[in-house]
Amino acid sequence: MGLFSSPAKVYKPVAEVDLGPGSDQHYISPNVRAPRVAGLLVKLLAWVLETPVLGWIVLAALKRDNLVYKLVSDAEIPEPPLFTATHTWRDIPEKNVRRTKPGSSPAERVQEAVSCLPARLPAPGGGPASGFRRWTVRDFHRAYSSGQTTPAMVARRFLTAVKECSDLKMAVFISCDAADVMRQAEDSTRRYQQGAPLSAMDGVLVAVKDELDCLPYPTTGGTRWLGAARRGAADAACVAQLRACGAVLAGKANMHELGAGTSGINPHHGATRNPCDPARVSGGSSGGSAAAVCAGLCPVALGADGGGSVRMPAALCGVVGFKPTAGRLSNAGLLPLNWTVGMPGILAATVEDALIAYAAIVDQSKPSPLQQPELNLPLLTCTRSISNIKLAKYAKWFDDSSEDIRNLCGKALQMLKAQYGWETVEVTVPEIEEMRLAHYVTMGSECTASLAKYLDNMSRSEIGWDVRIGLSAYRSFSSRDYLNAQRLRCRQMYFHERIFEAADAIVTPMTGVTAYPLQDDALSTGELDYINGAALVRYSIAGNFLGLPAITVPVGHDGGGLPVGLQLVGRPWSEATLLHLAHAVQEACWEHRREPPKVHFDLLAPRQRLTTGLAP
Repeated sequence: MGLFSSPAKVYKPVAEVDLGPGSDQHYISPNVRAPRVAGLLVKLLAWVLETPVLGWIVLAALKRDNLVYKLVSDAEIPEPPLFTATHTWRDIPEKNVRRTKPGSSPAERVQEAVSCLPARLPAPGGGPASGFRRWTVRDFHRAYSSGQTTPAMVARRFLTAVKECSDLKMAVFISCDAADVMRQAEDSTRRYQQGAPLSAMDGVLVAVKDELDCLPYPTTGGTRWLGAARRGAADAACVAQLRACGAVLAGKANMHELGAGTSGINPHHGATRNPCDPARVSGGSSGGSAAAVCAGLCPVALGADGGGSVRMPAALCGVVGFKPTAGRLSNAGLLPLNWTVGMPGILAATVEDALIAYAAIVDQSKPSPLQQPELNLPLLTCTRSISNIKLAKYAKWFDDSSEDIRNLCGKALQMLKAQYGWETVEVTVPEIEEMRLAHYVTMGSECTASLAKYLDNMSRSEIGWDVRIGLSAYRSFSSRDYLNAQRLRCRQMYFHERIFEAADAIVTPMTGVTAYPLQDDALSTGELDYINGAALVRYSIAGNFLGLPAITVPVGHDGGGLPVGLQLVGRPWSEATLLHLAHAVQEACWEHRREPPKVHFDLLAPRQRLTTGLAP
């Protein structure tokens, strides 16, 4: 037992843990004992933690107060460690799906996905009454095919919008090469003029998180130094697949430095502001990608999700965030910050657009169905025929959110029951706080191991102050910490397999709070706000730690007009079913999505329209 430890937890064998609604399992709401610090206090704390002996003492006290020793480091856990969240394929039939042809190209898969969509084009955004519309992939494709506009014209409007975003200090992009964007758009325009677009995504703008290689840009991971230290020679696999579909890669979206935070505040490249309210955070670490979609700059963006980093900012910005099963998308060309928990993900204006992008970038290179099943695409033309759906809900966990979030997500479940007859099944998801801490140990250990060859040979002054504090915590984890975290992963895999025997998906809010205020004292140093941070990731962890597919869909706005997302976590390899369920949520809650973001650009209008509550 460590010097600063409280008595360690002794875990029951997993087979003895009751998962029923009346379980005696004790739910631990994260009682984070760490004040918010920013500005001078962040610098002081970084100095303390980097000081020999003194830093170790302070970190030990923090880990004790936040139960790391008790629940992870010193705990007695009977299960063996499980080092990767890999899933064998079980042939569980999915309803109303179309199986794609093996070996089909990204462009062919996009066309198959489009054929699975309802014939009508929805009016995405705030519902018919508001007049607000988010343009979708199909909207752009139809406008290009009809001659209403061209990819080159849209690209020019996009570049003007990016300049306006910069003037508004939105910090959406780290880099955007106007000449490269126009070159791609002009090539796409010629293909449409010749009647030979590559796919429905031809000419559609897609932002790429600066954690994925995308030529001609360096991949900085939100830093000032990593782009020079690590030079990508080719597009990331998912970027290359989008390029093969004719998508216009719009630039590198801003992110929290090294993915090591939840706010999206980057002292090097600017704090990404939430287009719904630019006085609030966008979330992290894929905040730039979420903001780009929310502001109408593109209908689809790529992010990376290591701890809710796609889904959480999507929820805060009122868009769709989708993370498939671990292994379903290739990690080639993704910065290896978190080997066993991170992967690319999709942010999109609608579930339909998430499906189209997913079809484009799915990895079909696995040679054996034992590694992953063949690709199913959901027939969203027949969502109402998906019946007998059971959604697992752990009430104590579900309700551990703000009142507005709890009420809106609860109302969404009521609408799903009324419109589709879907049932909510009460369950217990054991050891949730234990899983969060185990994921934090895993993510931090893998991050420092991955970056060691760079961090050991560079000045600390090149790293943001808040990230320096995070790296100090990450470096403090021992091999025993890591091994016990993997034992907890083994337990959670067992628990979730049991839950999926009784339910088709687990349903939760996406975040415990909506977007919180962006404070001036954090802009140049970053901030440590572990209380809000823990609330933001409260429902994210299983998707990453266990490699499960998960999606968030907007279901309304809180009393302050800020978006709220509902999350669905599915069985391994059940992306088609999960997209079906998410589409049903979107349909049921459409009328409850109201006013447009305060910063929004209409790239298909004859003249670009900016809606903003800010003075330029």
